[in-house]
Amino acid sequence: MPSLPLHDLRGVVCLHSLADGELLGVADSATVTSWRTGLSAAIATHALSRSDAETLGVIGAATQAELTLLGLTHLRSIKEIVLSDIDRRRAENWPLRPAAGSPSVTVVDSAADVAAASEMILIATWSTTAILSLADVDMGQHVTSLGSDEPGKQELAADLLRAGTLVVDNRALAASGGAVAAAGLDIDIDATLGEVIRGEHSGRRDGTERTLYTPVGLPWQDLALAWHAHELAERNDLGIAFDLLS
Repeated sequence: MPSLPLHDLRGVVCLHSLADGELLGVADSATVTSWRTGLSAAIATHALSRSDAETLGVIGAATQAELTLLGLTHLRSIKEIVLSDIDRRRAENWPLRPAAGSPSVTVVDSAADVAAASEMILIATWSTTAILSLADVDMGQHVTSLGSDEPGKQELAADLLRAGTLVVDNRALAASGGAVAAAGLDIDIDATLGEVIRGEHSGRRDGTERTLYTPVGLPWQDLALAWHAHELAERNDLGIAFDLLS
């Protein structure tokens, strides 16, 4: 399990009983959000990538990418990781070496170099300008962009968003504050991840199309992870039990 650094945003997630409002648990919101973002991104990357894709490109060598990779290695074999970060030393010292498959790790100089060497691409940055455009992404590649989750942040250029099969977690939020809004576009979003998982949309139709996943993050994902953590804590006697009313 990776060690999570201090985050810029701090807070707590409070889990309450629906029966009577009892406070069941309190968790660090940054940790919960990092895990649910990483695991949902892993599910989307697996669902939308070609079934034979084994090379993962990572742009942004930080905790969010680590957690996505941890989830992805439970879903498919990853043989090679191609990595880039604006701080090359951080990329070279990236600590994660998944046990499953023991992929090799290659550090390259730029986002374009990552895209050129990868079948699946994960971007997890704070960028406010597009990192990849249509010219960088070949037919058949998949891109998961985690950084366009609020107004002002942008990782994908408008021409790439137009050219690929675009999947989001919530249409309204993506159009108002996510990747579509950041690129100034008024385009149709092809599907939500929920629709793909439920079989209501095919996601990737064949091995030649570009697929894109650009989530903004949803509160119910925090709830699902917090509830799972609460159940595990009770079952395994973990955490600290306390009573605010005593």
